[in-house]
Amino acid sequence: MSNHELITVPDAAPIKAWIHGVPLDDGARTQLVNTARMPFIHDHIAVMPDVHLGIGATVGSVIPTVGAIIPAAVGVDIGCGMCAVRTSLSASDLPDNLHGVRLAIERAVPHGRSDNGGHNDRGAWHDLPPRAGNLWKEHLEGGYAEICAKFKKLDRGNSVNHLGTLGTGNHFIEVCLDESEQVWFMLHSGSRGVGNRFGEFFISMARDDCRKAGIDLPDRDLAYFKEGTEHFSDYVSAVGWAQSYARINRQVMLENVIDAVAGAPGIKPFTTTVEAVNCHHNYVQQEQHFGKTCWVTRKGAVRAGAGDLGIIPGSMGARSYIVRGKGNPESFCSCSHGAGRVMSRTKAKQQFSLDDHAKATAGVECRKDAGVIDETPMAYKDIDAVMAAQSDLVEIVHTLKQVVCVKG
Repeated sequence: MSNHELITVPDAAPIKAWIHGVPLDDGARTQLVNTARMPFIHDHIAVMPDVHLGIGATVGSVIPTVGAIIPAAVGVDIGCGMCAVRTSLSASDLPDNLHGVRLAIERAVPHGRSDNGGHNDRGAWHDLPPRAGNLWKEHLEGGYAEICAKFKKLDRGNSVNHLGTLGTGNHFIEVCLDESEQVWFMLHSGSRGVGNRFGEFFISMARDDCRKAGIDLPDRDLAYFKEGTEHFSDYVSAVGWAQSYARINRQVMLENVIDAVAGAPGIKPFTTTVEAVNCHHNYVQQEQHFGKTCWVTRKGAVRAGAGDLGIIPGSMGARSYIVRGKGNPESFCSCSHGAGRVMSRTKAKQQFSLDDHAKATAGVECRKDAGVIDETPMAYKDIDAVMAAQSDLVEIVHTLKQVVCVKG
């Protein structure tokens, strides 16, 4: 039996929301209704328990469409997602002071912002390592050249340098312990500056196309490309490339984290297991649902088909979960991508102090300064309530608790 609430309004597709015990604010509800009124929604929209207001489309929503794609629903952090791997280390193998482990990770993975306020990339840190360069040449260089040959504005020359870098905001790298005290490495990032550039470009193009066609939209960020048009094909190529970039970016960083921790003070030799997960939560792809081939946009949602492994992170200081999908068709085989924000970054900075943040992250080796107050655990929903609300979507395989957290 599915654990969702049904929301129906006139002239809109149904909305099935897994929100039992978690808040759905009025702004997000309005945004969901606007999206449900688009004429190409397939069957219904699914809403995950981490739902909150986004740009154009709601974060924590699954939007199936036939004959069209909404670029702003995918967003500008194209292919953003999670990656995790279990190691042979146990809690007793870690040094009492984990500051050296955090420093080793911070040195190995460019993150945050540079002194001049710009996003850090490889150029400001060190040369592109061989693994990133090889993956770029093998999997990404040709597609990038093809896209940029048609849309020259998209080529700024730094895309290869961002490969293997974390970024800012809610992106992070963590060392975690599971329920058996085994050590995991986990990280959250996406397609970096190049994905942002692609996203902004095609969102603007979709707005222009809809305006020229005289299409009346409930929100300009619901502008779309119609399947069969040239720009639709261009977007599918570009977004597919950016999603590949994001996956490879996480792979490079995870390998660099493994190397960094292996060389940190007090760490004995270790191996990693084959139990690794690398999953998107901002992306679009073709799937079969309710008797039709459709485009499924997951904006802040993870695919949770029967047997699929996924990652649902909490916030700094909260638990995270490795999950296995139950393949619930009503959710389009999806689950939440995290806890979900319960307040804006600005409000979090106004409401919480450094002391509040230090208490909430006690026992975690992480930054405890004003620059991360907007990411403090209190700015997010209760991850336990989020997990309870989607018990018919996933089963918990591992429960993780971070002991080191590196923020972007």
